[in-house]
Amino acid sequence: MSAPDFPPLVINYHGNLLAGVDEVGRGPLVGSVVAAAVILDPQRPIDGLTDSKKLSPKRRAALALQIRERALAFAVAEATAQEIDAVNIFQATHLAMRRAIDGLSPAAEYLLVDGNRLPGHAVPGQAVVKGDLRHSAISAASILAKVARDTDMLALDARHPDYGFARHKGYPTREHLAALEKFGPLPEHRRSFAPLKRWLV
Repeated sequence: MSAPDFPPLVINYHGNLLAGVDEVGRGPLVGSVVAAAVILDPQRPIDGLTDSKKLSPKRRAALALQIRERALAFAVAEATAQEIDAVNIFQATHLAMRRAIDGLSPAAEYLLVDGNRLPGHAVPGQAVVKGDLRHSAISAASILAKVARDTDMLALDARHPDYGFARHKGYPTREHLAALEKFGPLPEHRRSFAPLKRWLV
């Protein structure tokens, strides 16, 4: 797997316990930031892995099921809206990533992390810009994280249907901002984010 406009990915590890790590949900105004870590099994390849944003919800769900069935290890973790408000979204994203890495069994020996920063875990690794397009393990992590967070948003929508979470997944759309103006924030909203700071207590 390779992304256009990027050189071939050189990985400084040659074993089988390589974990791809990715997150979903840095931009929304509500809910947790969710991270996943996946160690794929070279003997059980999965076709069609790519950036989760490029897949339909139905295809993501089907691939998530295959990943859970075929991976050597996977883990999904989160940092809550309250943790995001306490430490900021950047630190909370890395916290969720470290929790996901810690949840792997067998443990990872090397990490490939989407983005340009490692999350500060003891396991060595490398950051990969556009990694969800460039390595299948990161793609798999992006899919698990996306499916998990979207599931959380559907559950939140069922509890609070006036906000439209099933449609916008918590992002600052016109519909979401209008609902905030009308109904105010929920406990799950991130009060440290700019549109919510006037409700900060």
